[in-house]
Amino acid sequence: LFIDGKVVRKFDDAGRHLVEIEQSAVNQDGRSAGLTAPNGPAQEAVIRAALTDAGIERMRHAAEAMAAVPGAESALAGDLSSMAQTRALADQVNAIGNVMGRFDAVIHNAGVGYRERQRNATEDGLPLVFAVNTLAPYLLTALIETPRRLVYLSSGLHRSGDASLHDLEWRDRAWSGGQAYADSKLHDALIAFAAARRWPAVRSNALEPGWVPTKMGGKGAPDDLAAGAATQCWLAVSEEAAAQVSGEYFYHQQLREPLAAVRDEAVQERLLAACARLSGVKFPV
Repeated sequence: LFIDGKVVRKFDDAGRHLVEIEQSAVNQDGRSAGLTAPNGPAQEAVIRAALTDAGIERMRHAAEAMAAVPGAESALAGDLSSMAQTRALADQVNAIGNVMGRFDAVIHNAGVGYRERQRNATEDGLPLVFAVNTLAPYLLTALIETPRRLVYLSSGLHRSGDASLHDLEWRDRAWSGGQAYADSKLHDALIAFAAARRWPAVRSNALEPGWVPTKMGGKGAPDDLAAGAATQCWLAVSEEAAAQVSGEYFYHQQLREPLAAVRDEAVQERLLAACARLSGVKFPV
């Protein structure tokens, strides 16, 4: 499985800058026709060969990101399934911040979907879905200098997530791609609310974009694609009172109550502790 992540630096009309953390994936259920191989040594050989060209591929995606966002100042690329590369990506973001000043907003928009048919392990031995959807935003939140606003993409499926946080690494449970995805979207909301509680000076919120017709959502998804993207941008830059809140959950720029566990401080702290244990990076107070 080949994954790349990119960070696109954008400016709004008022000149404020924000970071949007994005990523795309090539997997066995989507664009992966050229990388698919049977499980075992053959699959590992295919993956190793793909990763040999990973640096070139990430550079290409960074260039594509720049071309797709007129006026963007820079783009950074990194593999969000790798803890080492995610840490390196945070270092690069901070290096830019040291020159240009604190970022106004970071939007955590990275994610892989729910079609993983098996527990695909990363180089760190973690399930891919957990590594990209949960641990990467945790690491980036913990390591990037705190911006003024944080925005996390969750999903309505977070309500089906396992709030017990049992077996986050999926070593005992029978694998379910849908459940792993739902769990990870619950985790994203928990991180958003934990950041809001721990950092009162930062406006940190989560949202669900709806079931929109993206590559992940599919062409038949019923929600409006533009409306799905509007909320995260609104939370990142709007001066409206409704957007200047923290520790809230939104759908189409309207407040929506999340699963009760999202507001449970004990659950938040258990997730932070688990991510700290797995990554070796503590969440700042």
